[in-house]
Amino acid sequence: MLQKFNPKNKDLQIYVKDGIYHRDEAKVSVFDSIVQGGDGVWEGLRVYNGGVFMLDRHLNRLMNSAKAMHFANIPTREEVTKALFDTLKANEMTDGVHVRLTLTRGEKVTSGMDPRLNDMGCTLIIVPEYKAPVYDNESGISIVTSSTRRNSPNNLDSKIHHNNLINNILAKIESNVAGADAALMLDNYGFAAELNGTNVFIAKEGILYTPHADACLPGITRGLVIELAHENNIECIEKNISLTEMYSADEVFSTGTMGELTPVKMIDGRAIENYNNTDLTKRLTKAFESKVAMYCVPIS
Repeated sequence: MLQKFNPKNKDLQIYVKDGIYHRDEAKVSVFDSIVQGGDGVWEGLRVYNGGVFMLDRHLNRLMNSAKAMHFANIPTREEVTKALFDTLKANEMTDGVHVRLTLTRGEKVTSGMDPRLNDMGCTLIIVPEYKAPVYDNESGISIVTSSTRRNSPNNLDSKIHHNNLINNILAKIESNVAGADAALMLDNYGFAAELNGTNVFIAKEGILYTPHADACLPGITRGLVIELAHENNIECIEKNISLTEMYSADEVFSTGTMGELTPVKMIDGRAIENYNNTDLTKRLTKAFESKVAMYCVPIS
């Protein structure tokens, strides 16, 4: 499921700090904090039929992450929204688009780790691309358990949507080597946390379960799925989920902006067998699709 270059993205217009540039000219300084230390926060957005999906919630998380990282001179929500809409309009993009929105601590006066070296304000980077969901939601995906643990608040709090993704990348490498589509990352106690790039849910005997958002990112799509479950009279419980429970689940699926809702068909070479013939994944997928338009902010 490795995505390939889309020729439609050949002449992308990219927003960097204070303007829009052709992708070949869009660059950041070698002194920018994102280069010096991966010192940035980010959001992945999706555009459907002329609107940006769940924009308010993504901006809330971006601002909260920047505040937690003690960024100075953070652009306002209005400034970020205007830059986003200007970039989408410059590319004439209205549908089938994924946006990578990054906010760095900004450029440093000299190389170094100390945030006091940053006195030029944040750097905003907006990269929109024509890009379909990363997974095939019809056939589903296979996953393997990674030996790389997901960060806990004792180390680097996953509630900060930061750019330090090395542990996720190491987990993805394990899944690549194993020939799987994604990696299941456990927390420090051995409970399921999330996949290397998406959250995870299981269903057992008609009840939906998902890991506590302790060692995982409380994803935007994850939160919406929990809401949709309640609206559709599906009991949803946040709890510690062991590998044993993952293996014996009736249904398993992942959630995320890049993948939407994706069935997990196999874990560590073991097929997920739905002995109770439940259909929570399909029901929630339909509910999600029916709410997309409602949660989109029109590009203006």
